[in-house]
Amino acid sequence: MSHQLNQQEISMLREEVEMLMQERASLLRVVGAAAVFVANTDGRDLPSEAAEAAEMLSTLVNQLPEETLKDALDSVHAAVPIGDL
Repeated sequence: MSHQLNQQEISMLREEVEMLMQERASLLRVVGAAAVFVANTDGRDLPSEAAEAAEMLSTLVNQLPEETLKDALDSVHAAVPIGDL
């Protein structure tokens, strides 16, 4: 009985890890697209409300660990050098 319960727990954990991995991949694509947007946007050309949002987005993207940002850019096949963000 204990072995069967262990197998069920392992199966549930595998499913949870798989779900989290899929969610991470989705979030990396969103962050990658946001990073490309920030790198290609001149805040001076935006209305003030949009410029404030772009500034906040830029700040948050720049706070990411470099490896996470690289993964995000790779997920959207971006060719934006990290130093340009």
